[in-house]
Amino acid sequence: MLVNFADKAVLGLAGPSIMTDFGISRQEFGAAQAAFFALFSVSALAVSAMTRRVRTPVLLLAMALVWSCAQLPMVWTAAGFATLVVTRVLLGAAEGPATPVAVHHLHGWFDNRERALPTAVLMVGAAGGTAVAAPVLSFVIATWGWRWAFGAVGLIGLLWAVVWWRYGAEGPLAPPPAMAREGRQEPSVPLRRILSSRTFLSACVGSFAAYWLMSSLLTWLPDYLETVHGWSAREAGLIVGAGAVANGAVLLVHGLVAQRAARSGRPGRLPRGSGSGLLLLLSAAAVVTLALTGNDAVRVAMLFGPVALALVMLTVSQTSCARIAPPAQRGVVLGASVCVMALGGILAPLVLGTIVDAGATVGDGYRNGWIFTAALLGVAGLLATVFLRPERDAERLGVPESTTPHVSLVH
Repeated sequence: MLVNFADKAVLGLAGPSIMTDFGISRQEFGAAQAAFFALFSVSALAVSAMTRRVRTPVLLLAMALVWSCAQLPMVWTAAGFATLVVTRVLLGAAEGPATPVAVHHLHGWFDNRERALPTAVLMVGAAGGTAVAAPVLSFVIATWGWRWAFGAVGLIGLLWAVVWWRYGAEGPLAPPPAMAREGRQEPSVPLRRILSSRTFLSACVGSFAAYWLMSSLLTWLPDYLETVHGWSAREAGLIVGAGAVANGAVLLVHGLVAQRAARSGRPGRLPRGSGSGLLLLLSAAAVVTLALTGNDAVRVAMLFGPVALALVMLTVSQTSCARIAPPAQRGVVLGASVCVMALGGILAPLVLGTIVDAGATVGDGYRNGWIFTAALLGVAGLLATVFLRPERDAERLGVPESTTPHVSLVH
């Protein structure tokens, strides 16, 4: 996940240089970023469905090889805007299934009550990708040019693939492939019932809004800080990286609290799910403050935590959707949730780029774009607060809390 999100971050960090070299507008740059998501959702759903027949280590290895190789053509000096768009489409197709397949793989190692913290750690890899990539790739861009930022993440991805090929393995709670399940009676629920449940729908809306925010920050925050507030590229890279560290801290703290509550059997005063909705509302307020404040210290303070509260929904949506799905159907359900979530990544760069270009000034455009994002977070927060109830819906669907391993936990 760290390598995966470093791949995503590179275009935003190189954005000002790319727009200058290619002579394109912010709207056109937003279209290039949105191209990443052209096949993202379809691929997330299709490859996740393959988890019923193909082992997750094989799928993760294949995706890593494709997304790493997709970065390398941009090192070629003759590669232009068209090449950038084509490689982003390929990159998105390979990276779209990463989150659902990785979560499905991870849940093969942990039972339901033990999943909150491991899932949060997995999502910290996403925050870590930005935290590591921002200062490192900013240095690469300043020293060797923006093209080698693409080359660097591509080579690192290939190195990870070698390590994963040697050491990646399924957990003892992983459901067996379809052929191994033939003749066995395993719990199954019609997908229509799962996908129409209040928990699934509100989790999708919440993760859509959270991913919209994350995609907006990855794409536009460096340009916003440099163009509107006069920061240098290196300063912007450092603040983006430091903000990602804060994002990771927020996810870890939430994972620890959620896991402790799950183990104790006392989820707290609020129903499970309501807390993540309230965090979306707090994040919406922080984004409004970010948009309206004229103080750099307040702006930085918002980025170091309050804005990141929305990202908790990325963890909660995955664990909630996994909770309402039997193990054999978990990969498909997670893929469907990411398919909807990814629409936020498709729309955010293009919509915000259009809003910024339509503003009387660049500063006005960014202010309008951030306020629009805050409104989206607010609506999603209200829906999650009221409707996100994984335990209630799991009981209604007849999905038991514990899963039975198909092999011994002792190796």
